[in-house]
Amino acid sequence: MNFKAISAAALAAVLTAGTMTATAQHLTGAGATFPNPIYSRWFSEYSAAHPGVQINYQSVGSGAGIRQVSEKTVDFGASDGPMSDEQLAASKVKLVHVPTVLGAVVPVYNIPGAKTALKFAPDVIADIYLGKITKWNDPRIVKDNPGVSLPDHQILPVYRSDGSGTTYIFTDFLSKVSPAFASTIGKNTSVRWPLGIGQKGNEGVAGMVRNSPFSFGYVELIYAKANNMEYGYVRNAAGKWLQASTDGVTAAAAGAAKNMPADYRVSITNAPGADAYPISSFTWLLIPIKSDDPAKGKVIKDFLTWMLDKGEAEANQMTYAPLPKSVIEMERKTIATIQ
Repeated sequence: MNFKAISAAALAAVLTAGTMTATAQHLTGAGATFPNPIYSRWFSEYSAAHPGVQINYQSVGSGAGIRQVSEKTVDFGASDGPMSDEQLAASKVKLVHVPTVLGAVVPVYNIPGAKTALKFAPDVIADIYLGKITKWNDPRIVKDNPGVSLPDHQILPVYRSDGSGTTYIFTDFLSKVSPAFASTIGKNTSVRWPLGIGQKGNEGVAGMVRNSPFSFGYVELIYAKANNMEYGYVRNAAGKWLQASTDGVTAAAAGAAKNMPADYRVSITNAPGADAYPISSFTWLLIPIKSDDPAKGKVIKDFLTWMLDKGEAEANQMTYAPLPKSVIEMERKTIATIQ
């Protein structure tokens, strides 16, 4: 037996183990359910390519993500609604918004036997949640859907019960198109809905609508597709009826990409342009400018660069739109400042 060879091998194993221990990093994040499908994929792929790095992301809603990263109970947050000036000022850590992908919120519904995708005018959607339109065969819905047999049945509105970036996007859009909605409900990650039933997460709303005949709700596009749900056309600012698509989301972002503010906090709902899907949005990671643990800061910085270099290429296949090239170039400069 070659004891020298065994000793050398043992020493190498110890040194390797020590190196792995020193470089192993476990990061935690929390927030938006809107981008959770692609985040889960990205974090898994990044960890597989970087042994010793684990990123645990909890899909708990944008409101919870903002709260947890602000309280420094997670290493990063995620939101589909940008933080307010007040929230940023109250945070225990200085944060930067980093756009990741763009997505669409779609109106979903469950009408037994329906075979045609319905059209929903913006003011009709607003009035369903305001309680002004209560039945599926309301004349305003019938007018926009000629030839479609709509039931004389009560509509069950479904909404997010948790703090939600999806709700922020949806209410931001409805507040722009309906003065009554803006003054009665308004835009926020959490709002006081006058009627309907609340569910937690995009998953919860999708599940409730899928299992509840005559219901109506709103979810991110990938959740509608993953659950084989009916989702409707929405009339955009140019007067064109559109179903959500990555091309429609890209068109909605075109104007914002040319005039992106330095802090990336921008709304693209009800964007101009014939091809712009009206309920579109960026989604953001909320990143500490300086992490308490420099090693974690280094991993976050490296992940963000990996995201731009490799992750963005996977967006379309998961029904998200990738970031515009001009935004990516801006972000590289922002990422360089993260510690």
